[in-house]
Amino acid sequence: MTDATTPPTNTPKTGPGFRMLVDFGPLAVFFLVNTFAPGPQLSRVLAATAAFMVAIAVAMIASRVKTGHISPMLWVSGVLVLLFGALTLYFHNDTFIKVKPTIVYSMFAAVLAFGLITKRPMLQMVLETAYPGLSPRGWHLLTINWTIFFVVMAVINEAVWRTQTWDFWVGFKLWGVVPLTFVFAMLNVPMLMKHGLNAEKPIDAPLPPEG
Repeated sequence: MTDATTPPTNTPKTGPGFRMLVDFGPLAVFFLVNTFAPGPQLSRVLAATAAFMVAIAVAMIASRVKTGHISPMLWVSGVLVLLFGALTLYFHNDTFIKVKPTIVYSMFAAVLAFGLITKRPMLQMVLETAYPGLSPRGWHLLTINWTIFFVVMAVINEAVWRTQTWDFWVGFKLWGVVPLTFVFAMLNVPMLMKHGLNAEKPIDAPLPPEG
């Protein structure tokens, strides 16, 4: 029996377009609905949140159907979007959806930090097949880097939503968080190559959740 979070050995490969759609499509839907939905801000908040919830559910289903599994990162992000989205809709309060990225980033940072402290390769357990040939030292450094990244992103999210408008925060999630994530991932590549990453095989690692 194959667990929903663990890709089977015969999992079909997917192109970068599909991966981008699954990872960042729901966020784009969130941004577009918030931008074009009519009415006052609260109405746009609720419409964008509802669309976000539907889009993340569709992304999870599409990942399951296309690849045979749902990554742990997508599971965490999806469950929290549905939970905090439901709270936002029920209480008509956008604080819930705005604080959700902080919780997502903090959870991943805590899990990776726990692995570093207890010497358990948590990141390697999830992404081992995505970085063929990477040495234990490389995994250790990569874990440290992503732990720091998640902590920084949690702090940034708190600063932005507490000091800026709703529309600025929504725009920052798409036009700020996504580029920052890509740039940070690329900055890790030279270190990965130095520590044994097989350059002949394409990196097929899921990007971290957008929060």
